[in-house]
Amino acid sequence: MKILITGAAGFIGFHLSKKLLDESSQIIGIDNLNDYYDPSLKQSRLEILGKYNNFNFHKVDLKDKSAVDHIFETYQPTHVINLAAQAGVRYSIENPYAYVDSNLTGFMNILEACRNYPVEHLLYASSSSVYGGNKVAPFSTNHNVDHPVSLYAATKKSNELMAHTYSHLYGIPTTGLRFFTVYGPYGRPDMAYFSFTKDILAGKPIKVFNHGKMERDFTFIDDIVEGIVKLIEKAPVVNKEWDESKDDLSTSFAPYKIYNIGNNNPVQLMRFINALESALGKEAEKVYMDMQPGDVLRTYADVSDLERDINFKPSTSIEDGLQKFVDWYEAYYKVEK
Repeated sequence: MKILITGAAGFIGFHLSKKLLDESSQIIGIDNLNDYYDPSLKQSRLEILGKYNNFNFHKVDLKDKSAVDHIFETYQPTHVINLAAQAGVRYSIENPYAYVDSNLTGFMNILEACRNYPVEHLLYASSSSVYGGNKVAPFSTNHNVDHPVSLYAATKKSNELMAHTYSHLYGIPTTGLRFFTVYGPYGRPDMAYFSFTKDILAGKPIKVFNHGKMERDFTFIDDIVEGIVKLIEKAPVVNKEWDESKDDLSTSFAPYKIYNIGNNNPVQLMRFINALESALGKEAEKVYMDMQPGDVLRTYADVSDLERDINFKPSTSIEDGLQKFVDWYEAYYKVEK
């Protein structure tokens, strides 16, 4: 396999690239190395990946169609994993056009490249955010997702629709991956667990939104990566008999599939904070605040089709996962104990 991974210097892209490089896959990584968060963390990830002979990196922005096409023409990848995106629910309220450029225009350029330089399988990052204001839990890929509560979620839903269209029109096998609150070493500094760790160690108060009355289906990075790797060679196939009145809405008459990748175990925000305090050996000063715009009360992944299709279910507990994160954080930032 010759695998193109977009967002290779990002959190998930880095861990996935490293795993596949260890398995001797040839990886072509692209990333625009933007400054949405500390670029030095992205450079640290790239330095690790750069030690592999089977890794080729190019600084490319997905909205640059000619640059994307050049990568496809040069390397002729067999598989594409699109992880590049402008992430963050709250940031999408302040900077909406960044999401249009990266998540819509950028993904369109990937789809067109897959059309013009055919690939065996395109996998792409969607998000649990597409479930928006849904009340029925656990969230199933068979549920309607037409009620997003942030522009970020709307762009991810749009990616699924765009992918389906290209699967239907051009026979490109596409798999969308709805990730549920991914965390772990080398994670994103804009995520709560990362900023909480920084503030707790500095003796600063942490903001606890909705007075702690929220739940998240936290998923450890190693579980996410294992799920993706198992799905790479499981390209969806056409089901000519597909009937929306009785068949799963995450499948189609086109070679198209959607999966949730989550822990199937929502964690209360206060349990999460307590686990982080335990890993750090330090109690947090908490400031309780109202719900933020774009946030949801609960995420909870139904992963039954993931279990059925690849015999895999994420299982890392929040306590074990946060301990691994804290161990990395303290080593990386040279925290004195």
